[in-house]
Amino acid sequence: MKPRVAAARALAELLRGKGSLSSALPVWQSKVSEPDRALVQQLCYGTMRYYPRLNAYLGQLLDKPLRSKDSDITALLLLGLYQLEYTRIPDHAAIGETVAVARVLKKPWATKLVNGVLRRFQRGSEVLRETLANNPEFTSSHPRWLLDAYTQAWPDSVEQIIAANNAHPPFTLRVDLNQCSREDYLAQLAAESIAAQPCPHSAAGITLEQACNPTGLPGFNAGVLSVQDEAAQLAAPLIELAPGQRVLDACAAPGGKTGHMLQSQPALAEMVALDLEPRRLSRVSENLTRLQVTATTIAGDGTRPDDWWNGEAFDRILLDAPCSASGIVRRHSDIKLLRSPDDIVRLAALQGELLDALWPTLAEGGILLYATCSALPAENCDVIAAFLARTESAREEPIEAAWGHRQSHGRQLLPQPDGHDGFYYARLRKAVPA
Repeated sequence: MKPRVAAARALAELLRGKGSLSSALPVWQSKVSEPDRALVQQLCYGTMRYYPRLNAYLGQLLDKPLRSKDSDITALLLLGLYQLEYTRIPDHAAIGETVAVARVLKKPWATKLVNGVLRRFQRGSEVLRETLANNPEFTSSHPRWLLDAYTQAWPDSVEQIIAANNAHPPFTLRVDLNQCSREDYLAQLAAESIAAQPCPHSAAGITLEQACNPTGLPGFNAGVLSVQDEAAQLAAPLIELAPGQRVLDACAAPGGKTGHMLQSQPALAEMVALDLEPRRLSRVSENLTRLQVTATTIAGDGTRPDDWWNGEAFDRILLDAPCSASGIVRRHSDIKLLRSPDDIVRLAALQGELLDALWPTLAEGGILLYATCSALPAENCDVIAAFLARTESAREEPIEAAWGHRQSHGRQLLPQPDGHDGFYYARLRKAVPA
């Protein structure tokens, strides 16, 4: 299968509301040759990164939207516009190869349409940009509801957030400081002419100037390093681990924070990695095996601990709650298409349910660290405020740090164009009865 065919098929699934890029892309990448898989990924993620802008172009270039049964052709048009606007692929190749896909999709009638739309864009792109210059979705390449949510929450930082969301994410590593100091690992990278710099807030973090296949980096297979954004690396220090503790990593997959906690405190009594999906737990086990650490993995629903909890209290709980991922849009660009305001309401309710359900499993005097990769207060400080108001035994422990923004509850990191992702943390301690 040719790469543009695979990309069109994957994007069509998203336009029909079926799955996400993380679920659809691997399926369609497997149908193309190994050398072409990177191109499929670039085309899909790039098209979604600029989806609101490209869709605005389509609104001007089409007399009327295509029918839902022709979502594959809509996907094809978006792919063509992305190539013309954002890649170095020669225009003639982008147009010719994209038009040819319509025949493979068994819609020969669309060849004329695709050719006409792309050539109209080629000839009139400057006029189209002027026409759409006052359209916020076009200029920001964000859906209006999400742009408004960022603006309301972060009026002084919205331009930074938009710039970060539209950029390629940095490639950040976490060094296992038990095996190697960060300085020594930076020296190893320099010896191999790999440009890198230390992260400013995580003592174990390193960011490479160029992304690469991590399996080729020194010590990767021996568990010396992991791929993890700097913001996510802050969880392990915040949860205040000590020898002999029993720790729960709720919503643990793919296991990055599980591994970091085990490396940070090798003398834990037990680490329990919980996740709803057994399939995702296999990824946790694979990552922990490479890191040469162990955990008890449990497939279970965090909102229903009676189904999996043995009654022995946890001294520490990390709740990295399901969220909108509005702080990591650059890593999941299809969020711009797939998320809606209703999702924020639904997810905030789920986050509250998880807090209520897991709190009884926490030992008196224990700490629950609440985390999301959201940049929206409705999923963060508002959720914590409501939980504190209804939970007599919960006490907030303020986070004093050189990073992020202090909130009414917890601390918020906003995505940085050349730095960490957007992330939120709040630290809660269960009171000991007098």
